[in-house]
Amino acid sequence: MPEAPEPAGQRCDFCGAVVPTVRRVALDQDYDRLVKPHRELYACAPCSERKERSRLGLGPDRTPR
Repeated sequence: MPEAPEPAGQRCDFCGAVVPTVRRVALDQDYDRLVKPHRELYACAPCSERKERSRLGLGPDRTPR
């Protein structure tokens, strides 16, 4: 039996949802993820907004899967 095809889109590294587009914040004042070696993480819109609020000290963060 053939395997089901993967859903179209990209997977959010935070919640695992498959969405049409993802976001990645790399540069901001006092925040430069282009210089330090790290694992790149991509987020759906809701996770990106949640992560941004957390980064700014405005709300909770979720650990990536």
